[in-house]
Amino acid sequence: MSFGVLLAIALGMAMDTFAVAVGVSLVQRGCTPAQTVRMAGSFGLFQFVMPIIGWAAGRTVVDLIRDYDHWGAAGLLVFVAGRMMFEAFEKKKDGEKAAACPDQTRGGRLLLLSLATSIDALAIGLSLAALNVPVIFPAAVIGGVTFVVSAVGTRIGPLLGRWAGRGAEIAGALVLLAIAAKILVEHLTG
Repeated sequence: MSFGVLLAIALGMAMDTFAVAVGVSLVQRGCTPAQTVRMAGSFGLFQFVMPIIGWAAGRTVVDLIRDYDHWGAAGLLVFVAGRMMFEAFEKKKDGEKAAACPDQTRGGRLLLLSLATSIDALAIGLSLAALNVPVIFPAAVIGGVTFVVSAVGTRIGPLLGRWAGRGAEIAGALVLLAIAAKILVEHLTG
């Protein structure tokens, strides 16, 4: 496999994480450097590990989850988007402006986003196994590209947030819902 093909695969795999990073930074009105590294690092790590798992698992496990993986990924994204929308509309008890959005770059929220955006990487690992391609270098390229692309996404979000204004939280949730819809459409029509 040529490096150009590998780079194209890595960029394709990173597009969902880019969109999620834009959405999260849009909701949070920007990410600190620590949040950027945490989110991009988590996305990159999951995109590195999932092809290795897919490669190691072989056809048995992948065949068992192939019919359901898109539902799981879309479901996780819809869940996180729903919570983001709920929190955008939630008001403080004293009637002041909307409560601050929780940090999406920590804990379970980040884990769900990382998992949801990396499920397709299992199939890449399976493909690499079928082609008898060693997995570590391609997985490292996919993880590295994902890290960089996600970090760039966190920097673009605030620019869009200035344009979106008060609707930024809802716009961020809508980005996640759009990714979930894209996943379902690709798997149901493909």
